[in-house]
Amino acid sequence: MENRGNRRDLLSTREVAEFLGVNEKMVYQLISDKGLPASKVTGKWIFPRYLVEQWVENSTLNYPDAVHVNGGSEGPLVVAGSNDLLLERVLSQFNRTHRGELAVFGNVGSMGGIQALKSGRCHIAASHLVSEDDQEYNFEFAGRELERQPVVVNFCHREQGILYHPDLKGFTGVADLAKPGLRIVNRPLATGTRLLFDRELAQCGIEGSTLAGYEEEVSRHMDVGLAVLSGRANAGPGIRTVADLLGLGFLPLRQERFDLLVLRESYFDRRIQGFLGLIQESTLKRLAKGLSGYVIEGSGQMLFPEHG
Repeated sequence: MENRGNRRDLLSTREVAEFLGVNEKMVYQLISDKGLPASKVTGKWIFPRYLVEQWVENSTLNYPDAVHVNGGSEGPLVVAGSNDLLLERVLSQFNRTHRGELAVFGNVGSMGGIQALKSGRCHIAASHLVSEDDQEYNFEFAGRELERQPVVVNFCHREQGILYHPDLKGFTGVADLAKPGLRIVNRPLATGTRLLFDRELAQCGIEGSTLAGYEEEVSRHMDVGLAVLSGRANAGPGIRTVADLLGLGFLPLRQERFDLLVLRESYFDRRIQGFLGLIQESTLKRLAKGLSGYVIEGSGQMLFPEHG
C-alpha cells in the first residue's frame, strides 16, 4: 500500500477508478453495493485514500461473510447493547435521513451487545464496560468474546451515578443505600450500569442482596427514573440526564466512556458507515439539545485501530 504519510489524502472518483482498475461507473456501484467509503461534498464524491486502502484489504478477507445479520448486505441496521437516550435520538435521525434504510435497536445491555456482535446478530454493539483495572473501557471484554479486537468508535462520555427521590434527605453516598427503610431499583446483570453499581457497593462493603429491591431489575435508564419518581423505590443507578429530565436528585459517581463496536470485516458496510456518519460533534450537539450529562467533544473518534 501507499506510505502512511499520504493516508489522509482525498481522491476523486476518477483517481479511485484508476486506483482500483475499474471504470468510474463501477465506483458508484461499489459505493452503493459494497460500502466503498466516500463522502459527498458540494455534489462531488471524495474518498479518503487510507479508508479506500483499508476497504481493499478488508474486502479480501472472506467478504461474503463480513456481515451475516439477516443474511448479508440487505435488511435493517441492527444496533444492540446499552440503553442510552442520546443513542435513541441518533437512531431516529438515521431513520429520518436515510430513506430506504431502517435502523433498529436491541436493548440487551453492554455485554449482550458484544455477544450479539460475536454471533452475528447485530452490526454495531453499544457498550460502556469498565475494565478490571478501572482504567479502560470495552477492550478487555471485547478481547474475551471476539477473535480479534473490533473497530471501536467513541460515541460520547456521559455521567453515571445514583438517581434518588428529592424527598430523600441526607443522601450523600452509596453507603447510605444500606440505611434501614430504603428501597432501590436495579439494572440487569448484562449492563455496564449494573457492573459499575456492584463495584461501588463492594467498595462500600455492601452485599447487594441485602438491599431491598436489589433483585428488581428494569431494562432502561428511564424506567429507573420513573420507579424512583413514582415512589416505588427511593434510589437506583442511572445517568444524569434522566435525573434532570424527571426532577430527581443525582449523586455523581463517574464520567464514563460510551463506545460503538463494529467487526473490522463489516466496517465499510453502507448502513454502518451511514450511521457512523451521524456520530460527529456537530450533529450530536444538535441531537443532545435538552439532554444533560453528556460530553461529546471527540465523539466519532476511532479509538481502535488508531490512526496516527
